[in-house]
Amino acid sequence: MKIQFFDIENWKEIGSTLARNKTRTFLTAFGIFWGVFMLACLMGGARGAEDLLRRNFEGFATNSAIIFPNNTTIPYMGHAKGRRWQADHTDIERLRVLLPEMKTVTSQSAEGNISFRNGRHSFSGQVWGVEEGFTDVMLPEIESGRFINEADVSKQRKVAVVGKKVANELFPGESAPVGKTILVNGIAYTIVGIAYQTSEIQMNDRIDNVVIIPVSTFQKGFNRGDKVDVIMMVGDNSADFSQLEPKIRRVLYSRHQIAPDDTNALWYLDISAEFSKVDILFMGVSFLALFIGLSTLIAGIIGIGNIMWVIVKERTQEFGIRRAIGAKPADVTVQILSEGVTLTAIAGMAGISLACLVLGISAALTANETSTPRFQMTLWQAFVIIGVFILLGTLAGLIPAIKAMRIKPIEALNDK
Repeated sequence: MKIQFFDIENWKEIGSTLARNKTRTFLTAFGIFWGVFMLACLMGGARGAEDLLRRNFEGFATNSAIIFPNNTTIPYMGHAKGRRWQADHTDIERLRVLLPEMKTVTSQSAEGNISFRNGRHSFSGQVWGVEEGFTDVMLPEIESGRFINEADVSKQRKVAVVGKKVANELFPGESAPVGKTILVNGIAYTIVGIAYQTSEIQMNDRIDNVVIIPVSTFQKGFNRGDKVDVIMMVGDNSADFSQLEPKIRRVLYSRHQIAPDDTNALWYLDISAEFSKVDILFMGVSFLALFIGLSTLIAGIIGIGNIMWVIVKERTQEFGIRRAIGAKPADVTVQILSEGVTLTAIAGMAGISLACLVLGISAALTANETSTPRFQMTLWQAFVIIGVFILLGTLAGLIPAIKAMRIKPIEALNDK
C-alpha cells in the first residue's frame, strides 16, 4: 500500500502549491522562522548571559566572607563611641581555632599612593600585604612567575608580585620582568611574579594596578605592627556565613571590648549571600527567557493554525473536485498536514541556523583570554525546538484539515 505522505508526487504538489501562493507562504514561513529564531536565541542567549555575569566573579571564592573593622557607635566598658579599633593576627588565630568550619582565615592590608620606580620609569598605586591564603579567597591570573608563598611571609622576604599594568608602565617593552628589581617607596624588591585579574570584584583596587608583598614585610616596612586592615575567610561545604556571623562578632567584640549590639562597629560582607542573590537573578532570567520563548512559540502556532484555516477556505472548491474524482478524506487531510509540516520544518531549520550564527558571533565577540561565554544551544535543544514546532504546527493544522476532509463534493463545487 502506498502511503501518500511519502509519495514523491505528493511532495511535488506541495512545492507547487506553496510556490503558487508566494505571499501567503512567505508570511507563514516568516512567522515560524521568527518564532524559532527568537526561542533559540533566548535559550542560548540566557545561558551566555549567565556565563558573562558569572565571569565578573571568576576566581573569587563563593562561600566566603570579608570583615572590615569600623568605628564603634555605642559606648562600652569605659570606651566612648567613635573609637577606632583594628584587627590583628591574634584575631586571625582565634578565628582559626574557634571556627573549625573555616578552610582559610587570612588577612590583607593596603597602603595607597605609593611610588614604584624602575630607573626613569615610575608609577603610583597601592601596595598590598597578603598571606599565602589570599589565593584561596581570590585567585589571580599569573602571567609569569608565581604568587606570594608561606616562606616569603615567614622569612619577611623583600619580594613582590607586580600587577600587569604596573609592570607595563615600569618595564615598557619587556614581556616578563620576573627577577628584576623595583623600588617601592625607595626600598628594593625582587619581582617574583606578574599577575592580573579577569573578574570585576575588587579589593580596594584591581590586581593589575597594585604591587603585592608578604604581609610580614608590609607590616615592618609601613610600621603597622601586628595590625591588619581586612580579615578574609573561606568556609568548607558545611559553613553558613549567615549563621556564623553572630559567633564571629562575639569572638572579635569580646577581645576588643566592643558592645555586643554595636552592629556598625564591624562591616561584615557575606559573599556567599551575594552569590545566592546572583543565582536567584540567573533563575529569574532563565524563567523570563522561557516565558518569552513560550509566548513566541504559542504566537507562531496560532499563526500556523490561522493560515491553515485560510488555506482550507480558499481551496474549498479544489478539495471538492479532488473528492469528486475519487480522493479519499484521508488524502485531503494528509495533503493539508503535509503542507504545514513542510513549511514548519523548512522555516524552523532556517530560524535555528540563523540563531546559531548569531549566538556564535556573540560568543566570539564576548570571549576573552580565559573563557568563552556559552552563547549556544545543545543539539538536543535544537531538535526539541524544531520537533515541538512541527508537532504543535501539525496539531494547529489538524482542525482545518479535518474540516477539509468533511467537505462534501457537491457543497464544495457550489462554493463561491
